[in-house]
Amino acid sequence: MKFKALLSAALLSATTAYGQADPTLMTINGQPVSRSEFEYSYNKNNSDGVIDKKSIDEYVPLFIDYKLKVQAALDARLDTLSSFKKEFLGYRDQQIRPAFIRDADVEAEARKIYRDTRRQIEANGGLWHCAHILVGMRQRASKEEENAARQLADSLYTALQKGADFTELAKKYSTDTRSAKNGGDLPGLQKGQTVAEFEKAMLALKPGETSRPVLSPFGYHIIKMIGHEELPPYDSLRADIMQYIEMRGLRDQIISQRLDSLAQAGGKEVTQEQILDRKLAELEEKDADLKHLVREYHDGLLMVEMSNRTVWDKAAKDETALEAYYRKHRKQYKWAEPRFKGIAYHVKKQADVDAVKACVKGLPFSKWAERLRDTFNKDGNIRIRVEKGIFRKGDNALIDREIFGQETAATPVEGYPIDAVFGKKIKAPEGLDDVRDLVISDYQGELEKEWVASLRRKYKVVVDKAVLSTVNKH
Repeated sequence: MKFKALLSAALLSATTAYGQADPTLMTINGQPVSRSEFEYSYNKNNSDGVIDKKSIDEYVPLFIDYKLKVQAALDARLDTLSSFKKEFLGYRDQQIRPAFIRDADVEAEARKIYRDTRRQIEANGGLWHCAHILVGMRQRASKEEENAARQLADSLYTALQKGADFTELAKKYSTDTRSAKNGGDLPGLQKGQTVAEFEKAMLALKPGETSRPVLSPFGYHIIKMIGHEELPPYDSLRADIMQYIEMRGLRDQIISQRLDSLAQAGGKEVTQEQILDRKLAELEEKDADLKHLVREYHDGLLMVEMSNRTVWDKAAKDETALEAYYRKHRKQYKWAEPRFKGIAYHVKKQADVDAVKACVKGLPFSKWAERLRDTFNKDGNIRIRVEKGIFRKGDNALIDREIFGQETAATPVEGYPIDAVFGKKIKAPEGLDDVRDLVISDYQGELEKEWVASLRRKYKVVVDKAVLSTVNKH
């Protein structure tokens, strides 16, 4: 009895230890978060090379805020949106689909491609191995250009008849640069693979013979027949076929065919989606990092979409709220030094210097760019080059020289020899538009802070301190 009790205790201890291999570190709105998920996130965001590394205790509230936003997105049912499903499932498929293909499948496809190609070539009478020198012409070449091309082709043919080296002439004169570097040598050709004029002349040649100049839509060809061949053995072409498979995305086709077969074998009730889901669960059981990676992408998509709706887009697009925030905090948007609000511009004619000023005078600053574009740069006729903005000292060499009195040399703009500036020096922002990007950033920060505070009030968060103390220590 004593032995049985000891054995039972040992088994119970082992089972308990196994069950707690990945204990719950915290719960958010009743949903458990495992220690391994937290460790994955912490270690990934605090790896070597990260500038602002956090301690575990510092990272906990950041992680909680992230999970709270995900929970808010789930409550808003953002995970049911078709746009979310499409993007997430696309990512999931990238991780899972390669598991449905083996090297043997790719090898079988490569051999099939080889067999099909060989049958086609044999049906067309084999391959012709030849070289050519091309004296190229434009499709709408003038009579003079055509005569010049014909004369060059004739002279090259005459030189060959007198014993000149075909390879050297091809390298020097052929305008088919791809074959020219190989002395005019072309890959094996089969019937129907090239233009009719070239093919007719090629088929009339015996090995070793060279054709007179042949006119095709590309120009004049001098063709040298090397010989009639069969398709080389599979092993000598295997690397090229494998490259072809990758370039044409045939791996994905093989995977799709495999999934189709599995779905058909499973009956009408089985879909490719279910097969992929099962494979994901199977792989995640073996690879915890994959599980956390997929979860991270899933939650990250939700968090970003919820943040866009609640903070980022709201701050950028709610003009009334943005203006109100700016007025309330206007005193904090001050500059240590004056800035120049205006344009630095470059024109071709002296008269356009004053024309630019007259064009925008009296207009709101936000309308300047559109008015200048419509007035001076319509229909592809670019009369002026303009840089518009609120410039600090050091932002623009021309403005530094003309407005801030700095000894700087502005880089000339090619084709626009006359430089000018127009606008005014201001000591402080005149309105929201003058500091819009900064105000948006600050307003987003305020909305974020308020949002997170509301989430912490809404959702209960419980952290197991004992489990937290074991993070990265087990």
